[in-house]
Formats: sequence, C-alpha cells, structure tokens
Amino acid sequence: MATIRLVRHGQAAAGFSDDHDPGLAEVGIRQARDMSAALAPLGPQAMVVSPLRRTRETARPLEQAWGVAATVDERVAEIPSPTSDLAERGAWLSQAMAGTWADLGPDLQAWRDALAQAVVALPSDTVVVSHFIAINAVVGAAIGNDRVMHLSLANCSVTTVDTSGGSLAVVELGRTAATEVG
Repeated sequence: MATIRLVRHGQAAAGFSDDHDPGLAEVGIRQARDMSAALAPLGPQAMVVSPLRRTRETARPLEQAWGVAATVDERVAEIPSPTSDLAERGAWLSQAMAGTWADLGPDLQAWRDALAQAVVALPSDTVVVSHFIAINAVVGAAIGNDRVMHLSLANCSVTTVDTSGGSLAVVELGRTAATEVG
C-alpha cells in the first residue's frame, strides 16, 4: 500500500480558455512554497508531475526541499480537450464538468481509467502534482462515482488516497474553494 498525495497546481497565470500551458501567477508561486513547507516534513518521497508548466513550477519548491527530481508523467496531465481553440476549450470544459464520464465518451473514459491506473501503480508514497479534473477523476474512481466533478479543489490543496490491492481509497479530501478552471 502506498499513500499518494495529489496536489492541485498553484494558481496559474492564465485560465484553460486563455493559454495552453501557462506558468504560475505570483500568488501560485506563494501557494507552492506554502504547500512545500507543509509537505516537506513527510519526505523525501517520490514525486510525479504532469508535463505542463504550472505543475512543474508548483513542484519545484518541494523538489528543492527534498533534493529530488520529479518524474514527468503524461497520464497525470490535464484532461485532453477535443479542440485547441482556446474559447471553445473553456466552453467545452464548463459543460464537461457538469456531466459524467459516460457523457464524455470512450476516449475520455479511457483517459480517466489510465490516470487512475497510473496512481494505483505507484510503488511507494508519492506526491503527484496534477490538475483539478485529474484529481476529481481519481476521487471518482476511488468512490465509484461517474461524475466528472466531485469537489471544487483549491489551488495547492492536497487530496490523499491510499492504494491497496490495486484499488484506491480516499483518506482525506483536499481543501476546497470557489475556483475558476475555465
């Protein structure tokens, strides 16, 4: 069994409908430092990040505190959008968040399943810096619920899951806040 801490990235400098790969805003950098200070006593542990800038920048203070390098894993990336048009992406995401994975079709269900399997397969206690929808997908897999969105995660919140016998169990849900992801 491994304890996996799923960290939502710090506040980005731009939204899903504004930039394909924004870095962190100044407040996001502060959030990342605060998250690092809170988790530093638990490590060092393995770290996994999505390939997107905001997750890599969020992980940086904890990498420095622990003297480890995070592994980049595509499977913990942001939900793939069916369009690259930024305005259309935001509208699509808002609609997707209100529905179920069944509504989104087999390709996105396969993405969700691969994400959950990637988390379950982590062999040791690990911090995974990921995204709003990705963490919601892991929570949904753990509780057996097909909704896309379960909670409104705050930036740099930490959701803890345990893996045992090839399954996920929620230990503690991350801090929530009114948040914009579109």
